[in-house]
Amino acid sequence: MSPAEPSTAAATEPAAAFTSDGRSDSAGAVELHGLHYPCGPAPAAGTAKEVAPGVLWLRMPLPFALNHINLWAIADEDAAGPGWAIVDTGTKTAETIAAWRALIAPDGALAAHGKGARITRVFATHMHPDHVGMAGWLTRKFQCRLWMTRLEYLTCRTLIADTGREAPEDAIRFYRECGWNEAALDVYRARFGGFGKYIHAMPDSFVRISDGDSLRIGAQDWRVVVGRGHCPEHACLVNDALAVMISGDQVLPRISSNVSVFPTEPEADPLGDWLDSLTALRRSLPDSLLVLPAHGEPFSGLHARLDRLIAGHRKGLDRLLRSLAEPKCAVDVFGALFARPIDSMGDLLNMATGESLAHLTRLVAEGRARRWLDGDGVARWQRLEQDRVA
Repeated sequence: MSPAEPSTAAATEPAAAFTSDGRSDSAGAVELHGLHYPCGPAPAAGTAKEVAPGVLWLRMPLPFALNHINLWAIADEDAAGPGWAIVDTGTKTAETIAAWRALIAPDGALAAHGKGARITRVFATHMHPDHVGMAGWLTRKFQCRLWMTRLEYLTCRTLIADTGREAPEDAIRFYRECGWNEAALDVYRARFGGFGKYIHAMPDSFVRISDGDSLRIGAQDWRVVVGRGHCPEHACLVNDALAVMISGDQVLPRISSNVSVFPTEPEADPLGDWLDSLTALRRSLPDSLLVLPAHGEPFSGLHARLDRLIAGHRKGLDRLLRSLAEPKCAVDVFGALFARPIDSMGDLLNMATGESLAHLTRLVAEGRARRWLDGDGVARWQRLEQDRVA
């Protein structure tokens, strides 16, 4: 069973434009919250901008509140000659297809950067529609392979298979336990099965990549670094020689990726996975990397960003614990976690519920709260008396 809406990154921190606490230099680079943005403005859709030798920044529009995704083209070469390896693809929309047609035209932006307009292979960092939506279109057009981690590929195929299905009873029971009313459940039933709406038919085969793999792309070696929590097996690509990291949604500069419990795995602890992954990245990767994220702008200051992400979730857990002096269900705790109001009938209810569950589940896993079902079949959480937060 799939989420009601395609999952991407949910803004849980102040986002958007640089503010008065950021500093600009004469080259247009900006520094904010310990991060440095050296690459300037994003390229327009259908154009490309070099951000490291042989690495191009592409940007595609998204039909969501988060209105863009960054893609990356890496200079490559295979038996047929030079071309580009693409990392992430955008969603299946008319606007994205038009942007891709402009990029791959004989006189388009890819050809202008000296490697022709041919795509040699497609990498997907993970299975969400904004990252994999055009993978089938591109691989069929260029007769090339999709490279992806196994769990992301198989999970994507599973969720696409829900397209057009009625919402299963397991999912209805799951959200009823969260405290959803019947009107919200009716909206969920109506929207269920939409995961595949923005995804071209997936390739029927793929090349598996795994944590620790070393991949030769063109003249450079890239290594695979896997993170978890936002999705099952998210692949980042790190080039030590260029000091570049393509981070997908695993590390974003000004928003935090959605970390949710879904009906497919109701006992999961994704926030535990997420915090462990961020800690591992902090320990294993140098701070000197230029980070190329899926949303926002390229930045340096990886360690500061990881520290801020970890601290933000720890503070959220403490706020949530303070709110659990009395028993509460998942929809009762939105105010402790989100700055914006969550409409009980709105588009954010699904993601907000999943993220609340992730935090509640983490408190139980840490032995700081308990969970039970009340007489109406609604799950309740309450902090344990020995774990009070001032």
